[in-house]
Amino acid sequence: MHIGGVRTALYNYLFAKKHGGDFILRIEDTDQNRFVPGAEEYIIASLRWCGINFNEGVSVGGTYAPYRQSERKEMYRQYAEQLVHSGHAYYAFDTEQELDEMRERLTKAKVASPQYNAISRQNMKNSLTLSEDEVKRRIDSGEEHVIRIKIPRNEEVRIKDIIRGWVVVHSSQLDDKVLFKSDGMPTYHLANVTDDYLMKITHVIRGEEWLPSAPVHVLLYKYLGWEDAMPEFAHLPLLLKPDGNGKLSKRDGDKMGFPVFPLQWTDPGTGEISNGYREKGYFPEAVVNILALLGWHPSANQELFTMEELIEQFSLERVSKAGAKFDPDKAKWFNQQYLRHKSDSELAQHLIKQLETINIQTTLDYATKVCGLIKEKAHFPNELLELGIYFFIAPTQYDPEVIKKRWKDNAPAFIKLLITNFNSITSWTSSEIEKTFKDTAEQAAVNPGSVMQLFRVLLSGVSGGPVLFEMTEALGKDEVIKRMQTFIIHNS
Repeated sequence: MHIGGVRTALYNYLFAKKHGGDFILRIEDTDQNRFVPGAEEYIIASLRWCGINFNEGVSVGGTYAPYRQSERKEMYRQYAEQLVHSGHAYYAFDTEQELDEMRERLTKAKVASPQYNAISRQNMKNSLTLSEDEVKRRIDSGEEHVIRIKIPRNEEVRIKDIIRGWVVVHSSQLDDKVLFKSDGMPTYHLANVTDDYLMKITHVIRGEEWLPSAPVHVLLYKYLGWEDAMPEFAHLPLLLKPDGNGKLSKRDGDKMGFPVFPLQWTDPGTGEISNGYREKGYFPEAVVNILALLGWHPSANQELFTMEELIEQFSLERVSKAGAKFDPDKAKWFNQQYLRHKSDSELAQHLIKQLETINIQTTLDYATKVCGLIKEKAHFPNELLELGIYFFIAPTQYDPEVIKKRWKDNAPAFIKLLITNFNSITSWTSSEIEKTFKDTAEQAAVNPGSVMQLFRVLLSGVSGGPVLFEMTEALGKDEVIKRMQTFIIHNS
């Protein structure tokens, strides 16, 4: 399940919860050729990780079970046959070769969109062109056939879409879609409409790629006598590539280095591994926040939302018709904001696990203190070790630019005097450290600003980081003095 599918599920969830409704997970697996082992479990795990919890459906049950369409297949045939008997569908016996030949004929005749429709069906093998006896003979003999909807020749189909307003499609643009396949399974069109009716679905919120199929679904509600129970439709805008040119795909993520799947996915056929947001270090709340704002615009300028706030404020009327560009940098920014709101002790658990991978033991208290100092610079929990490694391992390399610029003739004397003065501190606090540092600079007749970055590099090896004197306090008096002495020995 692509993050576009997660966004669709999220919008359905927000809408249902806002209106006191039910959010149902139904597995639409009627196309057995596209069946992927593990995909259903992956969908369930992805939704649960994101906090999109369904209260009815696959794995939890409910009034309208079963919720896998493959387990409901015997039920769909009766509705397909009902459509045939009412004259709104027909049996078609065409082979794949005959269908290819039909499309080739139409292409040679300069037909813009070769398809099985009100015109081409007149020259094909179906129950509209064959005699009743011939149709019966073919069915009784077990000849493979499908059931197709009979699209009217010259009619306008009108759909009221919550996001797009009235959509009007002329039937000449539609083909006679297969409703029931030769393998005994319904297609999405028949199964989806039938299940929505039987499960009393009130709203269908799906991607805009399904908009071309909506007229067929509207006709099915009409032909089955279910018009009064037809749900309201809302077709969501596409998620676009970062440059806005086309639909977001896995290839875009691979090329630009960001995930397009909620969880890591291993293709059971090829073994190819696709990165997931969870494994990349994204928080589920951040992913939900990112996806909510890709197409929906809140009434105010608020950017960070809890799930409860999203439920309260969400409305389909504020969903845009235009596609939403996915911005990987903005996604990282969202995760950074959520990381900053995590408690230091919670982040410390991540840091401790990372330290264990390089055989370093520490206390929860110390890891918590370190996280409090470095988390402002982190986008992901897995960056904590890299950002704070010098809190656990003394540097052996030092920023060469800073050393070249700041290790002047008076610097060694200043550092030696600072070691002496630090040794005399009885209360090792950031305020006392800062006072001692500035007093020492005055004693040595140097500008505190000219040696501050040098001091940082001596302790950490790098030129940037958390508030300097708070960092110094956290490292501890003995460790700070030891690191300064080590540098002096190797650079005297």
